Order: sequence, then C-alpha cells, then structure tokens
Amino acid sequence: MTKRIPTLLILILLIIAVAIWIVLPSNSGISLGSVSKAIQFRLGLDLVGGVQALLEADVPADTAISQESMNTARQIVENRVNGLGVTEAMVQLAGDRRIVVELPGEKDPEKAISTIQQTGLLEFVDFANVPDAELFALENTNQKIQTDFAASGSTTQTVGASGNISATGSITNPARVYHTVMTGAELKNVTVQRDPQTGEYNVAFQLTSDGGKTFSDFTSANVGKILAIVLDKQIISAPRIQTAITDGQGVITGQFTQESANNLAVQLRYGSLPVPLKVATSQTVGPTLGQDSLNKSLVAGIIGLAVVAIFMVLYYRLPGLIADLALLVYILISLALFKFIPVTMTLPGIAGFVLSIGVAVDANILIFERMREELRSGRTLRQAIDLGWGRAWPSIRDSNLSTLITCAILFWFGMTFGASIVKGFSLTLAIGVLVSMFTAIIVSRTFLHLVLDNIEFKEHHDKWFGV
Repeated sequence: MTKRIPTLLILILLIIAVAIWIVLPSNSGISLGSVSKAIQFRLGLDLVGGVQALLEADVPADTAISQESMNTARQIVENRVNGLGVTEAMVQLAGDRRIVVELPGEKDPEKAISTIQQTGLLEFVDFANVPDAELFALENTNQKIQTDFAASGSTTQTVGASGNISATGSITNPARVYHTVMTGAELKNVTVQRDPQTGEYNVAFQLTSDGGKTFSDFTSANVGKILAIVLDKQIISAPRIQTAITDGQGVITGQFTQESANNLAVQLRYGSLPVPLKVATSQTVGPTLGQDSLNKSLVAGIIGLAVVAIFMVLYYRLPGLIADLALLVYILISLALFKFIPVTMTLPGIAGFVLSIGVAVDANILIFERMREELRSGRTLRQAIDLGWGRAWPSIRDSNLSTLITCAILFWFGMTFGASIVKGFSLTLAIGVLVSMFTAIIVSRTFLHLVLDNIEFKEHHDKWFGV
C-alpha cells in the first residue's frame, strides 16, 4: 500500500481539482468544438415553483391500454415539454394509464398543459368544392369537422361540425364528411419561420417521399382550390393552392405569434398521441415555501456535518481528523456529480444527501474500531491500519450493498408509480453511498498513510489514535 500512496494521492488531488472546477458558481458549462454541455445545479419543482399535472388516458375505464402506447405517449409528452423550452421538466408514468408532468419555473401552466395534452392529429383536408360561406363559417366559429380519416388505434371518433353552414354559423344541411388527403404522419420535419418582408410567423414543413408524392398529385390536380390544414378536427389554415407543390415542402400560414407558431410546431413535430389524455389533477406550486425549506435543510445539513466532525475528532483523534478531511472531499465530489450529471435536487433529494453524510463516516467508524483492536493486540501502526481496513471491508461492502439494493427498489418504485419524491431521495442517497465508499476506502486510507510516512508515532500513539 505504501508504494501506491504517491499515485493514489495524485489521483485524489486531480479528482478534487476537477470537482472544485465543476462546483464553482462561475462555471456554467463546457464547450469543446462541436460538443457542449451545460453544467448547473438543477432544482426541482418544490424549490423553484411551477406546475405539476397528472394526465390520465381519456378512454372508458374498461378499455385496455397497452404499455407500449403509454410509453409512447410519455415520450411524446416529454419531447413536447422539451420543445416548449421548459427546463428541468420531469415526465414519467404513474401506473398503467397515467403520466405525471412536473414543469419547474413554468409561468403559464394552462397553456403548457394544453399544448402537451393535444392529440396533435394533423390532416390536409380536401376543401376544393366547399363554398366560401361554409369555409368562412367553419373558420370563424371554431367548430370541429368530421373527416373520413380515423387515427390508427384511436378509441374515439371526433364528430362535430357540419356540411352546409351559413355565414352566421347556422346548420342548413346534415353533417358533411370531408375527405382527408394526407395526415401529419407524413411529416418529416417542422420548423418555425418568419417572413422577412411582412414579419409574420409561419410553420414550414417537409414531407416524406410518399407524402411528397401524394401532396404533389393532389396539388397538381387542384390548382386554385382550397386545401384546408386541420389540427384535431379544427381548421387552423385554409390556403388556396397557387401552384403545384412537387418538392415535398410547404408552409402553414395564419395569424401566428412566435409563441403560437412554436406551440403548433411542437405538436406536429412530435407526432400524435396514441392515447388521448385529459388532466386528472393539476396544481401550481409557489417557490416561497420551497426556498424557505431549502434554507432550513442547508442549516440542518451544516449542523449535522459539524456534529459528526466534532464527534470524529473527539473520539478517534487523528484518524477522526483525517476522516473529517475525507468527508469534505466526499461532499465536494458529491456536489460536483449532482451538478454535472445533473441530478434534479428536490427537498427529499437533499434529505437523502444529508443522510448520506452519516453513511459516509460509517465506513470510517468500522475501520477505526478494527484498527483500535489491532493496536491493542500489539500490532504496529501500519499493520493495524492495513489489517483494520482489510478486516472491515466485508462489513462495509455488505452494508453499503444492502443500501444500494434498497435505493434501486425505491428508484424503481418512483419510476413505476410516479413517486418523484421517492425517486429523488433514492438517487441522491445511492450516489452518496458510492462516493462514500471511495472516500472511506481510498481517500481516508491514503491520507492516513501520508501522515504516518511523515510523522513518527513510536511513542504515545494511544493518545493520537484514541486507543
């Protein structure tokens, strides 16, 4: 072990230097060529405020929903949330038909949830033979229309609006079924653009090869006629075909603001939900209570750290002091990992981290007690240290392994049932346990050998080591 001390010390110092660099408040990210990564502490909903919503499958209770459909819906919702620019969002399944969505820092929760839960079914509908008065009424009364397309796997069929409608919006004939030329399934790419001349926002799209051919055939045969763009059975734009569009690209125009154009692009870009969703519950969380709780948690953590450090020095003397130094290294590395990964810090997550501080010195206590036993039996200091570490290792390994297994179970429970509180607690505790094993087995032992190599303890070592 003594021969390896210089190598281990260099490794430890290098890790400390990197951890300090990551934790520095001025460090917000790294950029190496085309690779960049933001580095910042990620705070959860209970600390910064925002909105929490529980989305539920909007189908009859006796209707079976496949796990694959719910997983797909969760992925689409997560993509939409990210597309809205909401940072540190959490989207996860809760049971077999619910999805939990947490949007930290969201200022307009109603609009965000509305965009997230939209089914996003885009249809290009043939309005070639629809009278202008009827088209005007449909556009201005926000009524839904009935088309001859039913989404694959859909358990509901949207019906609504009518065929011949007067300019006042009154129904004059039985319901008309409009023909869907193509759906949004043929979309390859969707972007928001701004007309450099008018300043108006629009949504540009690119089609797949099959969609491009269908679009080309229809527009070539219907120049001068209307092709309505319908989202969730409601007309959002009804442009007139000026020329045949054969390159598989088009633009959705309308009275868009930058925000509404982006919301539409998000809905279209990430596809249709395989299962319609409704908001079961939603709540807005204010940051005031979270900040107050955070401050109290930090105070509790500092007090706990101070009590542990004082106990270790008073009871174990020099090894206790070294363990305190290793504990500081442990805290530094843990914070660096939380910031770099990043781990979303919630109040339960902080509680898990504070708890792991006690776990971090637990291994040192086992080692120091075994070391004391070896010193009492007449071993030299170096022999006592090596034997103490070696004989305490099985207990340290088994106790930490059982904690990690428990953390894994809690994390799985949080992922499966949407209990984000349990998930955050288990994750920070697991990281703390892994880092504590490194600091107890490697850092503390290296520091202790470093002291022994430079200070002679032939006499009165009982006072220095609390024997």
